[in-house]
Amino acid sequence: MYDLACQLATLQAETGAWLIVNDRADIALTAGARGVQLTSRSMSPADARRCAPMLALGASVHSADDAADAVSAGARWLVAGHVFETESHPGETGRGAEFITQIANDYQLPVIAIGGVRPDHVSGLRAAGAYGVAVIRGVWHSSDAGAAVIDYLSAHAALGGR
Repeated sequence: MYDLACQLATLQAETGAWLIVNDRADIALTAGARGVQLTSRSMSPADARRCAPMLALGASVHSADDAADAVSAGARWLVAGHVFETESHPGETGRGAEFITQIANDYQLPVIAIGGVRPDHVSGLRAAGAYGVAVIRGVWHSSDAGAAVIDYLSAHAALGGR
């Protein structure tokens, strides 16, 4: 992971894109990434802020309390979910678009909706206050990953997404 992050950091410098490393503040810091996305299994946002104050910090949140903790620790964006039922959380009901609305209304930060998101959900999630969406299985489990990416990006762009 470190080697890949270093290679991507070179592209970050060449393109101006942001390299955000998932979960591992240590790798983000040493590879020269611009930020780290903390998960529920990562170190806390407060600990990440203490050990890597120069990194932009994003945090996965699953409740209003999670969001409050992340924001107070200096998170610059929130990944909120799981919004819909998803294989990664079997037997659990999704939190719904109302969760996105609550988090987006409470904090003036970009909120990314995750969890069971399909292209036809994008407009409703954006209307609920999501800055954008994150997907994994919607692309990886598609018979045509390229077409799936185009579907998500088209749905986002149709609403003025960047």
